[in-house]
Amino acid sequence: MEKLTPLPEPDASLEQYPTPAAIVADVVFGAYGRGDVEGMKVLDLGCGNGIFAIAAALMGAGASMGFDISEKAVRISEENALSSGVAASFSVSDVKDVKEGADTVFMNPPFGCQNRGADRPFLDKAMDISECIYSVHKAETADFVTDYCRKRGRDASLCKVYKYDIPHTFEFHRETKRSIEIAVVNIR
Repeated sequence: MEKLTPLPEPDASLEQYPTPAAIVADVVFGAYGRGDVEGMKVLDLGCGNGIFAIAAALMGAGASMGFDISEKAVRISEENALSSGVAASFSVSDVKDVKEGADTVFMNPPFGCQNRGADRPFLDKAMDISECIYSVHKAETADFVTDYCRKRGRDASLCKVYKYDIPHTFEFHRETKRSIEIAVVNIR
């Protein structure tokens, strides 16, 4: 996963931050251990460079697909899948327009730092199309996320909290890197 090409010139308005390979590997392997990957139809919403879709394909997903609003992201995802030797497909789509259903959804939606509530369309769509979701959020918002999902009739539980070093990516970043805690929430 560490060898995947990152998104060149990420878009700050879309909060296109890379999901660290070690975190993706841990999340997908944990989902695999719960029976949520092998032989399953897996979607990666807001796929960025395709890292979740590719990891799921490597772990034996029956079908692995990614969706992103950015044409550049989809192009990089396709190149990454090809160089990884996996069968994963990618499409340009706003998350609200995804019609594909899935057994399992993985996603690292925008945290809502640039646009408040930007994660909600991702959560809503994922709950509409799948019974099993693994979603990455700022740890400080995990209680909100679990409550948001429970109000929509879903069981949401915290899987794990990780330290995430955000590299200096955008002009408005003042530090070389900034460490935050992120939480992976499993929604069923």
